[in-house]
Amino acid sequence: MPRCFHAWRRLCAASLLAIALVLCISVRTEAFELFGYHLWGEKSESAEDSSVGIPDPTPYTVDFHVKGESAEEVSDTESDLQSASLLVQDIKQLPSGTSGVLARATKDFERLIGKLYEDGYYGALVTISVAGMPLNQAVLHLEKITERPVPVHIEVDRGPLFHFGEATLSYRGPVSSQGLQLPAAQSADLLEGDPALSAKVLNAEARAVKAVKDNGYPFAKVGDRSLLANHASQTLKVTLVIDSGPYAKFGPVTVSGTENMDAGFVQQYADIPQGAQWDTKILSKAENRVRGLEVFSSVRMQPADSVGPDGELPLEIIVVERPRKVFGFGANYSSNEGVGVEGYWRHRNLFGKAERLSVAGTVGQLLAVDNEQIEYSARVTFEKPGIFDPTTSFSTSLAAVQENPDNFRSQSISYDAYLQKDFDETLSGRAGGEIFYANERDVFGDNDYFFISIPAELTYDTRNNKLNPIRGVEAKVFFEPAYDLRGDEGIFFSQGSISSYLPIVGTDRVVLAGRVSAGAIVAPSVQDVPASRRFFLGGGGTIRGYAYKNVGPRLNGEVIGGRSFILFNGEIRTRITENIGVVGFIDAGAAFETQLPSFDNPFSIGVGGGLRYFTPVGPLRLDIGVPLEPEQNDPPFVIYVGLSQAF
Repeated sequence: MPRCFHAWRRLCAASLLAIALVLCISVRTEAFELFGYHLWGEKSESAEDSSVGIPDPTPYTVDFHVKGESAEEVSDTESDLQSASLLVQDIKQLPSGTSGVLARATKDFERLIGKLYEDGYYGALVTISVAGMPLNQAVLHLEKITERPVPVHIEVDRGPLFHFGEATLSYRGPVSSQGLQLPAAQSADLLEGDPALSAKVLNAEARAVKAVKDNGYPFAKVGDRSLLANHASQTLKVTLVIDSGPYAKFGPVTVSGTENMDAGFVQQYADIPQGAQWDTKILSKAENRVRGLEVFSSVRMQPADSVGPDGELPLEIIVVERPRKVFGFGANYSSNEGVGVEGYWRHRNLFGKAERLSVAGTVGQLLAVDNEQIEYSARVTFEKPGIFDPTTSFSTSLAAVQENPDNFRSQSISYDAYLQKDFDETLSGRAGGEIFYANERDVFGDNDYFFISIPAELTYDTRNNKLNPIRGVEAKVFFEPAYDLRGDEGIFFSQGSISSYLPIVGTDRVVLAGRVSAGAIVAPSVQDVPASRRFFLGGGGTIRGYAYKNVGPRLNGEVIGGRSFILFNGEIRTRITENIGVVGFIDAGAAFETQLPSFDNPFSIGVGGGLRYFTPVGPLRLDIGVPLEPEQNDPPFVIYVGLSQAF
């Protein structure tokens, strides 16, 4: 077929994709919205749009000034205070009449004072005038406010920063005679001489109350709170008293709100030990465990109003079920790997005990000239939680896959079954069996493989967030002894990785992220290992900038994949605004023909950067990677688009 026809076909496909994107994504010169989320720029909503249905919509202006700050530009301090001002934040949502403007101004006085106290300024002065009159006079003389827009002036004098003086934290009730090690003022971070931030007082209260509840007192609360500001010494004296309430043990557990779900299973799965001492940590784990079933949109642990005569406190688990059936789809794009789509259908509660049945599929390289180059996968999965106890689950799946990168073609079908165990909140593992058949074509010719294996995996995970980790560690190790029935050969697969995340500026302003991965396959030769199971590097998940699976040992110029590899990934992630971040990265690694890394192949290094837009479902990722030493088939750069961080 003429090459011009293929070029025309690719151009048409690209045009159709562009048209589809235009239909799905609203793009403006000054703004961008994606799937209903406003990404940047000014929203299209005008003041007229926001005032529809509001009687007498009244415009106003705000002159906001902080004493001691420059009037030429908005300082960080002024911007921080303006974020608490309804007059500033809601200026495009016109209030109803002059009274509406005054209502916002009155709320602003309370909000600004609260914000200043929060920051430790207990001698602050907030002055608000409307149409030239002090706020308290303007409220009494609405008829004098005739100018439109209504002029509002806000003047803030923060005054001196207060520091903590004497601080005491004590306990009252039965807990006071138990000799428990409960937080004192100093251990609760109320340190004399520190800035007297109100958030520190609230945190100390919450910490103290939780400590009492964790020791068997479910009705613990703040009994007395005294905050005395000494303006002469610019200090804040803090006195906190915690009332413990009565001691209690866990009583009988009931479940309400279930429709298709077995209430008895929920009770059993929550695993709350009746008769044990009341402990909020046990409740929190139980709630997270029940949420993890993915059956409920809401889970609430509701204790009874009082402790029974036997010292037990009954508990009700109140749930709201989600729709049992759900489906979804997505798309991904790489300038090197092309366009792919994926979709799934899932039944969340097949037999009433949170059994899940899922059907998922992907199609890749949709813009390929030859239909045989298209990649696909399909998988049917059944999962059963709580197979032995709440910490164990069972899963089994059947999958069919066609992979077609430049260096091999693989068509495979597999069946697996696993038991998974959550040892604690950070450590989990799974082990099972797998049957794998593949027909493959590569530089070694056509080969068939028929494996039976016993895969096992162990994961340690302390990350604070799976899609956008800021701190913590994730470590994985994988082993799989296998036997090839056709080749009459034993093979042993192994692989491991460790990722670490460390904030170095603020809580998440600048984060360092790093990952080290390695793998080894014990087999007589590379040819005895299916190409789809060999180690290839290059692409979005390994070394960005290089062509997909184009890094590894070569034979006659073709990448054949290796029996071992080592990989390093490093990123510096900077959050520029609340929603926008930038990333710089370097990836380096190599795959080797030997069973263990021999370092006879030089490392391939890719560098680049990208943008992140933070959404409620994870960061949208746009990366551009450049190979420093490109080989045959490697492009000058590659663009990657996806959801969540790269690792």
